[in-house]
Amino acid sequence: MSITILTETEIRDCVSLDQKAISAVAEGFTRLAAGGATLPPILRVDIPEHGGEVDVKTAYVHGLDSFAIKIASGFFENYRLGLPTGSGMMVVVSAKTGFPEAVLLDNGYLTDVRTGAAGALAARHLARKEIETAGVIGSGMQARYQMMGLKQVRDFRRLMVFGVVPEQVEQYVAEMAPALGVEVVQVQDAETVVRSSDVVVTCTPSREPYLKAEWLHPGLHITAMGADSEEKQELHASALGRADILACDRKSQCFRLGELHHGLEASIISQNDEIIELGELTSGQKPGRSSKTEITICDLTGVGVQDTAIALLAYRKAMEKEMGLRID
Repeated sequence: MSITILTETEIRDCVSLDQKAISAVAEGFTRLAAGGATLPPILRVDIPEHGGEVDVKTAYVHGLDSFAIKIASGFFENYRLGLPTGSGMMVVVSAKTGFPEAVLLDNGYLTDVRTGAAGALAARHLARKEIETAGVIGSGMQARYQMMGLKQVRDFRRLMVFGVVPEQVEQYVAEMAPALGVEVVQVQDAETVVRSSDVVVTCTPSREPYLKAEWLHPGLHITAMGADSEEKQELHASALGRADILACDRKSQCFRLGELHHGLEASIISQNDEIIELGELTSGQKPGRSSKTEITICDLTGVGVQDTAIALLAYRKAMEKEMGLRID
C-alpha cells in the first residue's frame, strides 16, 4: 500500500476554477440528484472563543473507485492576525479497500474552487443570459472565487462590491479589476449592490440578516452562500417570498442550515414548496430561468459530492503528471 501526499502548489498546478472543474462538480450534483451518491450529514465543531468552526464533509459517488473526506476550517477573525480565514485538507480513500490513497494538503484551495464552481452552476441555470453588472457582498476569498466562477458562465462589464473591512475591500478592488478584466466599483452599502446588479452573490459569515426583500427587482439572481450553519443568515426571510424560483444545493441540508432554514422558521416557505436542487438543474430534470423578469435565489451550503468531485479531479491530474511524494 502507498499513499501520495500532494502540496498546495502541486494541486494548484493541477486544478483551477475553469470549465473542467465546473463540469466535474456538475457531474457530482447530477449523480446526487439521480440517487447515485451516499451523502452523510456534516460534522461540525464550533470554536466560539476564536470565532471559528471546522467542518467535515464527504460523499461516496456510487461506482467510483475512490471518494474524498474533507476537513475545512473557517476562523473569521484571522484577518486580524494577517491570516486567511479558511484552511483545510482532503483525504482520498479507496472505495474498494477503505485504505487512504492520497492526502491533499490544499490549505482550503479545493474548497474555494468547488464552492466557486457551484456558484457558477447556479448562475448558469438561473441568471439571465445577458448581464451588465455583477455584485458581491463580502471581500474575502469566496468573494473572489464566486466572481471568477461567474465570469466562466456569464460575461459582465462591471462588478460592484461592498464589505465591512475597508482595507480588505480596497485590496479586493485592486486585485479583481485586472483578474476579471472588468470595472470594479466599491460602494457604501449592500442595498446599492443589490439594486444596481443583475447577479448578486452574498458571501459573508453574518449572523444577522441584512439583505431586504424590498431591494429585489425583476430579473435579479441571488446566490446566497454564506449561511452554512444554523446561526448564520444573510437574507431576511421575507426575501425568499419574493423569489419566482427558489433553488439550493441540497434541500434536506438547507432546511437545517441555510437561508431556507430561516425561511421555514419564519413560515415564509414550507418544505412542500417547489424548491429546485442544483442537481435537478444540471441533469435537466427541471428547467431553470424561463424569463428575463423572474427573480431567482439559490441557497448554497456546500455538499460533500462537490468535495469528492474536485478531490478526484486533482488526484487524477496529479497522477498523470507524476506529482507528489509517495510513501509506501
